[in-house]
Amino acid sequence: MDNTMALAGNFSKPRRVLIIVENLPVPFDRRVWNEATTLVKAGYEVSVICPTGHGADARREVIDGIHVYRHPLIEARRMHLYFVEYSVALFWEFILAWRVYFERGFDVIHACNPPDLIFLIGGFFKLFLGKKFVFDHHDINPELFEAKFGKRNFLYRVVAALERWTFAVADISIATNNSYRTIALERGRMKHDRVFVVRSGPNLERLRIVPPDPSLKKGRAYCVGYVGVLGAQEGLKYLLEAARYIVHVLGRRDIQFCIAGGGPELERLKALSTELDVADYVTFAGRIPDTELLKILNTADVCVNPDECNAMNDKSTMNKIMEYMALGKPIVQFDLTEGRFTAQEASLYAKSNDPVDFADKIVELLGDAERRKRLGEFGRARVLECLEWPHEAPKLLRAYEALFELSLNEDARAKRSQTIGRLFDLSARDADRRSQVQHARADVTKRAAKEATTSDTA
Repeated sequence: MDNTMALAGNFSKPRRVLIIVENLPVPFDRRVWNEATTLVKAGYEVSVICPTGHGADARREVIDGIHVYRHPLIEARRMHLYFVEYSVALFWEFILAWRVYFERGFDVIHACNPPDLIFLIGGFFKLFLGKKFVFDHHDINPELFEAKFGKRNFLYRVVAALERWTFAVADISIATNNSYRTIALERGRMKHDRVFVVRSGPNLERLRIVPPDPSLKKGRAYCVGYVGVLGAQEGLKYLLEAARYIVHVLGRRDIQFCIAGGGPELERLKALSTELDVADYVTFAGRIPDTELLKILNTADVCVNPDECNAMNDKSTMNKIMEYMALGKPIVQFDLTEGRFTAQEASLYAKSNDPVDFADKIVELLGDAERRKRLGEFGRARVLECLEWPHEAPKLLRAYEALFELSLNEDARAKRSQTIGRLFDLSARDADRRSQVQHARADVTKRAAKEATTSDTA
């Protein structure tokens, strides 16, 4: 049987999946795009409903065999406007779900939060048309609400109820890490065999190591890079305060900060950089194509993750950390549970929400090229060995196998499991990459031994 043989071919006809995501348009939502392309590779027919956005303006297009349906989105910046944003998005998602139903059909709705409202659509099609519902748990919304607004009011309790109802409707839940799995089991009261951990691994076909672009440093010696959404909970204010301390207290004029990404806080952060008198030292690139993003990350001497220490960020796995690691970059971040689990020895960890300690850690790494190299090598080796997307793709397919297990007899289940193994056999597919892992880890070990010998001699 060929490796490209459709897993869904074990059924009488290919299974059809409708993915609904509101947070970002595809293909810019990397996790959703990895999932969609994996399902297509495995023989599923995939449609995606998502918002329009910069660089993703077409209302209807087909990309890599995935049928994309986009709708307009009102992006809220104040609490009372979220009702408008979510109502408009839910309206369009429901309309487009019917369009997909009549044009292409679907057997399952795969809902990616936030918000935890898509269960209303999934529940409707499940109740009246017998469709299955998958909850892909990207954000823990009660904690996200508290992180954004600092309140546990009536609306917080509504958000918590929406989360419970989403879990109640879901046939299976996909968690991005073990912290989220625990929430699905405890708060969501889901059965253990219906919750699957599928991490958001980076795709190294996209994250390529390319030559740095010295012009991005604007004549300065070093570059500190950040990529991600610019929202309230991302903690960019701490990065800007760290930049102010580095420039005006430590007197360092040789560091340029490059921030790539868009979001509701972009203009406020630009104003804050002026207020802190560091605007000349901070480049806001906005949302940019991959080619420009890769230039920034490959030019950066240190990459940062200033996510605020709070209940949400502590339990969440941030894609940007793994993207930094994939490119062999040393990292500075606050000490968060899932952040430390992901990066391990690829990062230095600053005190919780302390911009001065964050600044000191940046300066410490910039002053030690050998240590930067060692941290970067460790991070890349860890991505190659266990974090990149091909390690996670089989887990997604096995979750779908469990979703449809009642439709399969024992022989069909065995065939699907064998095909999953062939489609994503890392040892056969990536012999060269496994060699890269071994070399990278060997370099880390040699470097650590050399430092230990030097220390003993001293």
